Amino acid sequence: MDGRLSKYTTRLFSPPSFLEGMARVLDLGGTFDQYNVSASGEEADRQALESDWNAIGADMYDAIARFQAAHPELRPDAPEA
Repeated sequence: MDGRLSKYTTRLFSPPSFLEGMARVLDLGGTFDQYNVSASGEEADRQALESDWNAIGADMYDAIARFQAAHPELRPDAPEA
């Protein structure tokens, strides 16, 4: 997973550090689990949906940029042949 997507996928929980990840191997009771808190369930849902749509928009922007790089002749500002 690239760094750009992690800001969209970790909105509801805190990603562990390397040492916390190592400690979780031995944490059979789940005492290291941490979640980001929202004011209500509706607020958590709104944030998750916003994050999902932001990820979709970022993917679409990336796809358009890659297409334009592969086909510069189709860009609207390309010189006429």
